Amino acid sequence: MPSQLTRLDDATVAKIAAGEVISRPARVVSELVDNALDAGASRIDIAVAGDGTDRIRVEDDGHGLSRDDAELAVQRHTTSKLPADAGASLTAVSTLGFRGEALAAICDCATVELVTNDGDAAGTTLRVENGEPTVADAARGQGTTVTVTDLFADRPARRESLAGPAAEFSRISDLVADYAFAQPDVSFSLSHDGTKTFSAAGGGLRDALLGVYDADVARNATVVEHATDIDIEGGTGSLDLRGILAYPSVTRATREHVRISVAGRPVSDSGLRQAVIDGYGSLLPGDQYPIAAVDIEPPAGVVDPNVHPAKQRVGLRYRDAIEAAVETAVSEALSTADARRADAAATDLTTELDSVDRTDPFADLRVIGSFRELYLLCEDDDALLVIDQHAAHERVNYERLQATVADDAIPTATLDPPESVSVSPAAASIAEQHADLLAYLGFDVESFGGGTLRVSAVPAPLGRVADADALRTTLDALAAEESPANPRDAILAELACHPSLKAGAELSLEDAEQLLERLGECEQPFACPHGRPTVCSIDETTLAAGFDRGSTRFE
Repeated sequence: MPSQLTRLDDATVAKIAAGEVISRPARVVSELVDNALDAGASRIDIAVAGDGTDRIRVEDDGHGLSRDDAELAVQRHTTSKLPADAGASLTAVSTLGFRGEALAAICDCATVELVTNDGDAAGTTLRVENGEPTVADAARGQGTTVTVTDLFADRPARRESLAGPAAEFSRISDLVADYAFAQPDVSFSLSHDGTKTFSAAGGGLRDALLGVYDADVARNATVVEHATDIDIEGGTGSLDLRGILAYPSVTRATREHVRISVAGRPVSDSGLRQAVIDGYGSLLPGDQYPIAAVDIEPPAGVVDPNVHPAKQRVGLRYRDAIEAAVETAVSEALSTADARRADAAATDLTTELDSVDRTDPFADLRVIGSFRELYLLCEDDDALLVIDQHAAHERVNYERLQATVADDAIPTATLDPPESVSVSPAAASIAEQHADLLAYLGFDVESFGGGTLRVSAVPAPLGRVADADALRTTLDALAAEESPANPRDAILAELACHPSLKAGAELSLEDAEQLLERLGECEQPFACPHGRPTVCSIDETTLAAGFDRGSTRFE
């Protein structure tokens, strides 16, 4: 069988050399998964020990390598994905991992064993240790298994720069989940220290959603397939989009659950992510984000895959047109789904806070109405005050929660029987990493295998018991900040938000007056714990000017 690999010329090497650095274990997984996909794999199994520096194994059922190609593959600047003189055609590469130096870069900072077979009677084992390769026969079916051990063993500074084992595995979990959505027809599995934490059967996007999240999320989602033309130089080009969108009733506290891929490659693209979020429009609460995965196939020549050394971002021409098409596709897919949030109002406003030593700024207000079941309208002498009832109730609950827990652990409620909560593999890793903090916050959580957490107790500081969504929100808040300055206060703010009044909650006059009274007892009544204002003031002179009334109300 003729060799599939070639050695690149010096000009091409110079253009792609920035991709040589292996910075963390997740990068190893990314490179090996890319190679497996480019080899036509329909099944990819990943196993990780510890934080990934101990061992990473990626096994696939792709077309494999001949012995000659296996020996060539671990040399620098060799690839099957480009012609030898491909310097001028890098932007036209259609494979996921075109950089031929990936295996060589991994061999440079780890011990690598490659076991492969391209369909011959005997396979090949190639081991590279301390830069020295050894080759032997191997009994293996068609496909490739790459095992990477002792990553960064001779680079102590790089090892020390890594986060803890749970955080590094969380990165790997997120990465594999991204691939499961970007390549939904491929079966993926991920194991950590011998325990399978993630599995997607490869039966399509709903299988991926079921593997990464749970059956409830998978049931409450719609698949979108959309094709449109966009204006490009010389005419129009076809843009194809496919993805899966959870209904707006299923949300998360951070935008990290909106996953984007371009031509089957997971990427980090804030513009495309925001286009998906904008497609949900007013269906989402203002402080929540959707669960969605969208793959975009732009017209040929529009994508530059080589603007980032780790291939985490791509360059797009005609970006505005592409983002507008994505927003439209998402909006149209959701237009038939009546999935607006209908949370019951939490009107536990009777319990007083401890009074503070100052004048209540809302003591003389008179409630005169409400607007859109979200804003309270109040008369205050010569001004009209508009109160955001959610932000106000959130501030009340936050200070009540702070006062309740003070320096002690948060009161809890025992769940009998315990409740099983399905989360993403990354969230399960976060739960393990922050187990002590979760216990301090009132959650009794233990891993129950895979992406399932067993919850035996939940916080109960606000007159009502928190539910499973509060745990998911808490994990999202922890994931959003890699090193939060005060994680306890950040989590208290999230817990305060959970039972607060939502948009569309109609308050009686008595409830509205109680909310204002409690807000007036707060230490910081003019902002919610996330920093949004609770009160806007419109004075009479502003209204008079708007109506051309002059300086007095009687003119």
